Amino acid sequence: MSNKVLVTATINDEERSFVCEPRQSLLEVLRDVLHLTGAKEGCNNGNCGACAVIMNGVLVNSCLVLGVEANGAAITTIEGITPKEGLHPLQQKFLEDAALQCGICTPGFIVAAKALLDKNPNPTEQEVRYWLAGNLCRCTGYDKIVRAVLDAAATLRAEKQAA
Repeated sequence: MSNKVLVTATINDEERSFVCEPRQSLLEVLRDVLHLTGAKEGCNNGNCGACAVIMNGVLVNSCLVLGVEANGAAITTIEGITPKEGLHPLQQKFLEDAALQCGICTPGFIVAAKALLDKNPNPTEQEVRYWLAGNLCRCTGYDKIVRAVLDAAATLRAEKQAA
Protein backbone atom coordinates (compact mmCIF):
# COMPACT_ATOMS: atom_id res chain seq x y z
CA MET A 1 0.00 0.00 0.00
CA SER A 2 1.38 3.38 -1.00
CA ASN A 3 1.38 6.30 1.41
CA LYS A 4 2.24 8.87 -1.22
CA VAL A 5 1.44 12.49 -0.47
CA LEU A 6 0.36 15.28 -2.80
CA VAL A 7 2.55 18.35 -2.31
CA THR A 8 2.12 21.78 -3.86
CA ALA A 9 4.98 24.28 -3.76
CA THR A 10 6.17 27.31 -5.66
CA ILE A 11 9.38 26.20 -7.32
CA ASN A 12 11.34 28.78 -9.26
CA ASP A 13 8.32 31.11 -9.24
CA GLU A 14 6.03 28.46 -10.71
CA GLU A 15 3.39 26.58 -8.74
CA ARG A 16 4.15 22.88 -9.00
CA SER A 17 2.38 19.85 -7.59
CA PHE A 18 3.97 16.46 -7.17
CA VAL A 19 3.38 13.18 -5.42
CA CYS A 20 6.08 11.79 -3.20
CA GLU A 21 6.61 9.25 -0.48
CA PRO A 22 6.93 10.69 3.05
CA ARG A 23 10.52 9.38 3.27
CA GLN A 24 11.74 11.00 0.03
CA SER A 25 14.10 13.92 0.37
CA LEU A 26 13.47 17.18 -1.40
CA LEU A 27 16.64 16.47 -3.39
CA GLU A 28 15.18 13.17 -4.64
CA VAL A 29 11.92 14.90 -5.57
CA LEU A 30 13.67 17.74 -7.39
CA ARG A 31 15.89 15.42 -9.41
CA ASP A 32 13.76 12.30 -9.91
CA VAL A 33 10.19 13.62 -9.94
CA LEU A 34 10.46 17.21 -11.18
CA HIS A 35 13.58 16.62 -13.34
CA LEU A 36 15.37 19.67 -11.93
CA THR A 37 18.82 18.13 -11.90
CA GLY A 38 20.89 21.21 -11.04
CA ALA A 39 21.05 20.35 -7.35
CA LYS A 40 23.61 17.57 -7.02
CA GLU A 41 23.85 14.66 -4.60
CA GLY A 42 27.29 14.88 -3.10
CA CYS A 43 27.24 13.45 0.39
CA ASN A 44 23.51 12.96 1.07
CA ASN A 45 24.07 13.90 4.72
CA GLY A 46 24.22 17.70 4.65
CA ASN A 47 27.98 18.14 4.72
CA CYS A 48 28.86 19.26 1.18
CA GLY A 49 26.25 21.82 0.07
CA ALA A 50 26.04 20.49 -3.51
CA CYS A 51 22.26 20.19 -3.16
CA ALA A 52 21.66 23.68 -1.75
CA VAL A 53 18.36 25.42 -2.49
CA ILE A 54 16.65 28.47 -1.06
CA MET A 55 13.45 27.51 0.77
CA ASN A 56 11.25 30.32 2.08
CA GLY A 57 14.24 32.64 1.93
CA VAL A 58 16.51 30.29 3.89
CA LEU A 59 19.47 28.39 2.46
CA VAL A 60 18.95 24.64 3.04
CA ASN A 61 20.53 21.40 1.93
CA SER A 62 17.74 19.67 0.03
CA CYS A 63 19.09 16.25 1.02
CA LEU A 64 18.12 17.07 4.63
CA VAL A 65 14.59 18.29 3.87
CA LEU A 66 11.73 15.90 3.21
CA GLY A 67 9.77 16.49 0.03
CA VAL A 68 6.55 16.68 2.06
CA GLU A 69 8.03 19.60 4.02
CA ALA A 70 7.99 21.61 0.80
CA ASN A 71 4.18 21.79 0.86
CA GLY A 72 3.28 25.48 0.59
CA ALA A 73 6.93 26.54 0.41
CA ALA A 74 8.68 28.83 -2.03
CA ILE A 75 11.82 27.13 -3.36
CA THR A 76 14.55 28.48 -5.61
CA THR A 77 16.95 26.05 -7.27
CA ILE A 78 19.91 26.82 -9.51
CA GLU A 79 17.51 26.60 -12.46
CA GLY A 80 15.47 29.44 -10.95
CA ILE A 81 18.48 31.73 -10.59
CA THR A 82 19.23 31.80 -14.31
CA PRO A 83 17.34 34.62 -16.06
CA LYS A 84 15.36 33.94 -19.24
CA GLU A 85 18.18 35.45 -21.28
CA GLY A 86 21.87 35.38 -20.44
CA LEU A 87 23.36 34.46 -17.10
CA HIS A 88 22.91 35.72 -13.58
CA PRO A 89 25.92 37.86 -12.54
CA LEU A 90 26.98 35.07 -10.16
CA GLN A 91 27.06 32.58 -13.00
CA GLN A 92 28.89 35.03 -15.25
CA LYS A 93 31.52 35.80 -12.62
CA PHE A 94 32.05 32.10 -11.87
CA LEU A 95 32.93 31.72 -15.55
CA GLU A 96 35.03 34.87 -15.83
CA ASP A 97 36.94 34.22 -12.61
CA ALA A 98 37.47 30.50 -13.37
CA ALA A 99 35.74 29.60 -10.12
CA LEU A 100 34.72 26.12 -11.20
CA GLN A 101 36.29 22.92 -12.40
CA CYS A 102 34.28 19.70 -12.46
CA GLY A 103 31.01 21.51 -11.72
CA ILE A 104 29.49 19.19 -9.11
CA CYS A 105 29.72 21.80 -6.35
CA THR A 106 29.08 24.85 -8.54
CA PRO A 107 25.25 24.93 -8.37
CA GLY A 108 25.38 24.73 -4.58
CA PHE A 109 27.96 27.50 -4.35
CA ILE A 110 25.93 29.75 -6.65
CA VAL A 111 22.68 29.12 -4.75
CA ALA A 112 24.44 29.75 -1.43
CA ALA A 113 26.02 32.93 -2.79
CA LYS A 114 22.62 34.09 -4.07
CA ALA A 115 21.14 33.56 -0.61
CA LEU A 116 23.99 35.60 0.86
CA LEU A 117 23.65 38.46 -1.62
CA ASP A 118 19.86 38.53 -1.10
CA LYS A 119 20.54 39.21 2.59
CA ASN A 120 23.74 41.23 2.29
CA PRO A 121 24.46 42.85 -1.09
CA ASN A 122 27.84 44.17 0.09
CA PRO A 123 29.59 41.35 1.96
CA THR A 124 33.20 41.39 3.05
CA GLU A 125 35.57 38.62 2.02
CA GLN A 126 35.32 37.18 5.52
CA GLU A 127 31.51 37.18 5.36
CA VAL A 128 31.59 35.38 1.99
CA ARG A 129 34.00 32.76 3.31
CA TYR A 130 31.87 32.23 6.43
CA TRP A 131 28.63 32.00 4.42
CA LEU A 132 30.10 29.48 1.96
CA ALA A 133 31.69 27.33 4.67
CA GLY A 134 28.91 24.75 4.23
CA ASN A 135 29.90 24.15 0.61
CA LEU A 136 32.80 21.88 -0.22
CA CYS A 137 34.88 21.74 -3.39
CA ARG A 138 37.39 18.97 -3.93
CA CYS A 139 38.82 20.27 -7.21
CA THR A 140 40.04 23.76 -6.49
CA GLY A 141 40.83 26.24 -3.78
CA TYR A 142 38.18 28.64 -2.62
CA ASP A 143 39.93 31.92 -3.53
CA LYS A 144 38.48 32.09 -7.06
CA ILE A 145 35.01 31.23 -5.76
CA VAL A 146 35.18 33.98 -3.15
CA ARG A 147 36.48 36.44 -5.76
CA ALA A 148 33.60 35.52 -8.10
CA VAL A 149 31.03 36.18 -5.37
CA LEU A 150 32.60 39.53 -4.47
CA ASP A 151 32.75 40.51 -8.17
CA ALA A 152 29.12 39.50 -8.68
CA ALA A 153 28.10 41.53 -5.63
CA ALA A 154 29.80 44.60 -7.13
CA THR A 155 28.07 44.00 -10.48
CA LEU A 156 24.67 43.62 -8.84
CA ARG A 157 25.16 46.81 -6.82
CA ALA A 158 26.18 48.71 -9.97
CA GLU A 159 23.14 47.37 -11.86
CA LYS A 160 20.87 48.42 -9.01
CA GLN A 161 22.35 51.94 -8.96
CA ALA A 162 21.97 52.27 -12.73
CA ALA A 163 18.31 51.27 -12.63
